[in-house]
Amino acid sequence: MIFPDKRRRTVQIRTNHIDHRKVQQKHRRRKATVSLLVVAVLLAGGVYVRADRRVMEGIDYLRKLKEQQISKTPKEEPEKGQSTAKNQEAQKQDETAAKEPQKAEPVTVAFTGDVLLSDYVLDNYKSKGLDGVVTKDLRKVIKGYDILTVNNEFPYSTRGVKAADKQFTFRADPSYAKTITKKLGVDVATLANNHVLDYGKDALNDTFTALKDAGIPYTGAGATKEEAKGLVTVEKDGKTFGFLAASRVIPLASWDIRNSQPGVFTCYDPSDLLEEIKKDKEKVDYLFVSVHWGQEHVTTLRDYETPLAHKIIDAGADAVIGAHPHVLQGMEFYNGKPVFYSLGNFIFNRDIDRTVVAVATIDEENIQWKLLPAKAHGATTTLATDAEGQKTLQYMDELSETVTVDRDGNLSEKQ
Repeated sequence: MIFPDKRRRTVQIRTNHIDHRKVQQKHRRRKATVSLLVVAVLLAGGVYVRADRRVMEGIDYLRKLKEQQISKTPKEEPEKGQSTAKNQEAQKQDETAAKEPQKAEPVTVAFTGDVLLSDYVLDNYKSKGLDGVVTKDLRKVIKGYDILTVNNEFPYSTRGVKAADKQFTFRADPSYAKTITKKLGVDVATLANNHVLDYGKDALNDTFTALKDAGIPYTGAGATKEEAKGLVTVEKDGKTFGFLAASRVIPLASWDIRNSQPGVFTCYDPSDLLEEIKKDKEKVDYLFVSVHWGQEHVTTLRDYETPLAHKIIDAGADAVIGAHPHVLQGMEFYNGKPVFYSLGNFIFNRDIDRTVVAVATIDEENIQWKLLPAKAHGATTTLATDAEGQKTLQYMDELSETVTVDRDGNLSEKQ
């Protein structure tokens, strides 16, 4: 009975028995394992910290590098103020071009036929304004010329006594010098003609005052001999243009400035005119001389006209512009200079079948002359139509033995 209990006890004892050496070994192994795990964790953390630090340092390095590159890159400059590199190059080119001599623009000098502010013309002005005197299209053309010269065939005055034994006498209110003549673009008026003294000396003095008030210089008549033959000069683009005027047609000797003052500068004896041309030529780059001469309403010339024209050019004039016949007459070139014997009427009575404006285009040392055809109907001056203009130009070509007029109105010497 004892043996079974003993086995059970033995069995019981074996089951509950603890081997302390093995337990100690297990503890040591556990400690070693834990230690190894701690070391591993620490090592891993150190690697991560170093790696993270390197990453952060790398990011910081790239950021600084980018900032340096941006600071070295030229900034785009605003539209206003400083220029971009491209604009700076364009600016250099502009500065270079500015240093190079610039070619001067051509200067245009134009001459019309006789101008009279007749009752017909003034009636149009009162009802239609300037459109009733000269149409808009023609005004635009003539106002576009740099210098416009007209023969003022009347005095500006409301005073005076009509000349006795004179078929036609003219005058107009002084206010029209500003409201009509100046607004048409007139720059120079010539007064050497057979109508400026139609109402006597008071009316002529009023004319001087009216033109001065309108800012229109005049030549060919004056309060003194010096004023009557005085040179009018106009400066344009660095050039000086001179204008003189004289008349070979006056009704009475008392109109001559030599005999009575105020008066008209005449050229029955051309000595004073020629001397004046020679003297004045030294003062200007170009000199134009207007002469009142010839016979009314015919195309043939008086015997004295051509010799006088040649003397005027020989004395130094660059062109001779004739008036008084009230119709177109022929032209010629003499020593390369043009003579327009008559440009007819430009603004006058009711109807003008044909007229022309003579235009000089001056480019450097070259002068090109051209004719602009015009006409008037119902006392209103207008541009000629193409067909009418061609007929007028052909007419002028036929009247002029030494001048060719092309379809554009350009003048040249016949070969």
